[in-house]
Amino acid sequence: MSGPARTNRPDPAGDVLVVLGTRPEAIKLAPVVRALGPRARLVHTGQHFDQHLWGAILDELPGMRIQHHISVGGRSRGEQIGSATEQLSRYLAEHPARALVVQGDTNSTLAGALAANCAAVPVVHVEAGLRSDDRSMPEETNRVLVDAAADLCCAPVQANAQRLRSEGIPEDRIAVTGNTLAEALELLLPGADGRHDRLRQVGVADDPFVLCTLHRAGTVDDPRALAAMTDALARLAKQVTVLLPLHPRTRAKLTQFGLTDTLGEVRVVAPVGPRDFLSLEAAAALIVSDSGGVQEEAALLRRPLLVLRDSTERPELLDGWCRLLGSSDPASAVLRAWQDAPQWAQDLAGRQLPYPPGSAGQRIVAQIERRWPVA
Repeated sequence: MSGPARTNRPDPAGDVLVVLGTRPEAIKLAPVVRALGPRARLVHTGQHFDQHLWGAILDELPGMRIQHHISVGGRSRGEQIGSATEQLSRYLAEHPARALVVQGDTNSTLAGALAANCAAVPVVHVEAGLRSDDRSMPEETNRVLVDAAADLCCAPVQANAQRLRSEGIPEDRIAVTGNTLAEALELLLPGADGRHDRLRQVGVADDPFVLCTLHRAGTVDDPRALAAMTDALARLAKQVTVLLPLHPRTRAKLTQFGLTDTLGEVRVVAPVGPRDFLSLEAAAALIVSDSGGVQEEAALLRRPLLVLRDSTERPELLDGWCRLLGSSDPASAVLRAWQDAPQWAQDLAGRQLPYPPGSAGQRIVAQIERRWPVA
């Protein structure tokens, strides 16, 4: 079996280290942590850490108890990756692990993979094989590097596995395990009454609304790009309620660039927990977002989505599930998507889901136990 030889023998209780640093990682890793049970030991890098937001996340996700915190938030990408790798390496030296699990494409993901590789601990990459072929996105570089370092690449669908093979990843390091988000939604999405209560609390229970999220560097770090987005949302808000749960990073950039007052009638609210956000997604007439995870959530909830990017690492969703902004003028694209949303939603209602529900978390844990059993 491929993978680094273990040089120590960890305690079976908490012997699988799970490294995360952002909300989407927590949600998508929840089924894996649940399947691991007491074998899971969680480390939070602090990449994105807001006490209010993370309190809600951890309250709502079963078994997501953070055992160790490090702090790399508010730094540059290079500093985050370097500092997190160093701190995780020290932690692994003091707390041996049988395997280390990371998810997705964040700086925390890459740091976890590098630290494990340096410590000769097998790396498990959940959501492997996704590619946008857009090297201008830091996440794309992170994905490629983590898959190269991983001893087990857990691909959501066959197309992801085929991409890994085309890049020379050996077959014995690839497993098609399904999409953990499909399982996470079953854990998190409230029933109809619970969703309505959450919508009423936000004040959007009775009328159509558009849900928007903005947080990626390509969207919010460029003042011209961010200004174009706020202008587009402000124009849309003259026609329909636009709800914007504002990420702390985005709020800071709006203030830095003097754009806070350009949102017009857009309803800005504080970030919400997973259950509230999924309730909003499920009820939205249209979703507008630059998020990768929201692409999957919108598809699983059968909601129309305009992706505020010109590429996606999930090409399986371009078959009618979402649209890319591409080179379009943001205002024109947003207004067109809103005009098309009613028929778009009807078309999605009868389609077969791109990510069938299943037990991805259990399949991933079964792969870990088979490849690296407790000695």
